[in-house]
Amino acid sequence: MSSHHTDTRRQGFALALICIAQFMVVLDFSIVNIALPFMQKDLGLSTANLQWIVSAYALTFGGFLLLGGRMGDLYGRRKLFMAGLFVFSLASLSGGLALSGTMLIVSRAIQGVGAAMVAPTAIALVSTTFPEGPARNKAFGMVGAISSLGFAAGAIFGGLLTAGPGWRWVMFVNVPIGLVTLVLIPRLLTESQNQNKQRRVDVLGAILVTAGLIALVYTLSQGNSSGWLSLQTIGLFVLSVVLLVAFVIVEQRSSSPLVRLGIFRLRNVTGANLINLITPGVMGSVIFVLTLFMQEVMGFNAIQMGAAFLPIALMILLISNISSRLIGRLGAKTLLVGGLGIAIVGLFLFLRISVHGSYVATMLPAFLVVGLGMGFAFPTIMITATAGVEDHEQGLAAGLFNTTQEAGPRPLCIVVKRQKQPSLVDFSPPLLSVPSLN
Repeated sequence: MSSHHTDTRRQGFALALICIAQFMVVLDFSIVNIALPFMQKDLGLSTANLQWIVSAYALTFGGFLLLGGRMGDLYGRRKLFMAGLFVFSLASLSGGLALSGTMLIVSRAIQGVGAAMVAPTAIALVSTTFPEGPARNKAFGMVGAISSLGFAAGAIFGGLLTAGPGWRWVMFVNVPIGLVTLVLIPRLLTESQNQNKQRRVDVLGAILVTAGLIALVYTLSQGNSSGWLSLQTIGLFVLSVVLLVAFVIVEQRSSSPLVRLGIFRLRNVTGANLINLITPGVMGSVIFVLTLFMQEVMGFNAIQMGAAFLPIALMILLISNISSRLIGRLGAKTLLVGGLGIAIVGLFLFLRISVHGSYVATMLPAFLVVGLGMGFAFPTIMITATAGVEDHEQGLAAGLFNTTQEAGPRPLCIVVKRQKQPSLVDFSPPLLSVPSLN
């Protein structure tokens, strides 16, 4: 067997492991939401505390993304990837065994830390395992496609597990997947890290950016309940801005910055992250509103709603693999503009929805058109966000990508939420990577 064939096979196995990890993390977004009312009943949670099952995860996940990505660059992406999977799996076990609401909420917060280590290092491992060009494009297409499938699968599996063995299994299901993946990683994934022996961590920068992001995520997640013009909301927002501005100042003066600000001189990195800040937010808001409509107007149960979103996930699964092969021929700009244009047409098709309309006649065509457009757009954004970045900063680029994807959906998703009790099923995350929830 030739060495080239062996390397290709090893890369294929490595990509499969990364996809499994991504699938597990994305699955956890929608699968947990299905079980919320059952968690509330079994553990005696109040409505106010119920939201923390979701918010605790979102806070730690959003806050530690940049740090997780950069630590992978400095100390080894495979190490951080494995550590994140271990933390995520252990927290899933703890959550499934929870005897109180507090124990479950703490477990979810720890899960968020684990996911913040997995998400950026997974993207960085793809970038460093596959050389820039067609091979990397195909790999990113597969990662994005599997992530979109995990989104819909979570709703279906969540309904089946909750209705069958019970809500605890929506947590337990992560444990065997995580453990098997951990056993295989050392055999199939090679370590990659910054070869520079100087690995001094910018501690002050890490504290400032993590605190700033957590304050921002908390402000946006609590805006409805506290009031958008309340002193708490305004004060926390100002605090987050001050912390993030201080972070930028520290990074400008640091000899070993956590985030090298010069990376934003790469136009593709800056442009892709700006688009990534907006596009998932629009999609997350639309999906959230459609979820409420199907649940409260059309009377869909959890499994029916998961099946309703399956066509868009399958369309993205199919088109992502096609678009990753076309980007070399047509260029990222053409695919991105074309994909977003198609998606906008699909969004206009949703205007045909009415109280007495049917899913097949009014919603399905729109889902398919939006899925077609996003299938071209989402992988292109991911590929563009890491293109031209040196290997020693791929974790940083991945952390930026995940952070903008996490922050983008919140303002748009939250402003359409009801002031009343939260919906039993909340699909506010975007369709790629490990997006936001609240």
